Amino acid sequence: MRAAYDALPAEMKERLEGLRVHHSIAYSRQTLGFDFSENEAEALKGAIHPLIRTIPRSGRRSLYVASHASRILDWPVPEGRLMLRDLIEHATQPQFVYRHQWRVGDLVIWDNRATMHRARAFDDAKYRRELRRVTTLDVDAPVPAAV
Repeated sequence: MRAAYDALPAEMKERLEGLRVHHSIAYSRQTLGFDFSENEAEALKGAIHPLIRTIPRSGRRSLYVASHASRILDWPVPEGRLMLRDLIEHATQPQFVYRHQWRVGDLVIWDNRATMHRARAFDDAKYRRELRRVTTLDVDAPVPAAV
């Protein structure tokens, strides 16, 4: 997502500066057809994140969008969703994508602050997959959504 940000035209970077985005797993799952009860929807309200993040140690700028990004705050919903879709399409061009071909013993580490990732289907009856998450505390916590 750093490379995708770097490749944006200067005018686009300027337009995106300071924008905030509502992210919600409920939104991304609803687009796939999942339904949530009122209690579930309340528990999955999501959070507000900046559209452009700066990684503190490196100072590198990065897009922060993916399927959970539901809308850009203070923009009309249709316009915001079109912009988010355009940014996701931009970021998923082949020159910005890494696809790992797994081999026994592989260890893959990524930075969620600067990576849009997607798991692919695999035969879990035949292959073992172990996932571990580590969270660092060098960025501000997201603002809970009051949607």
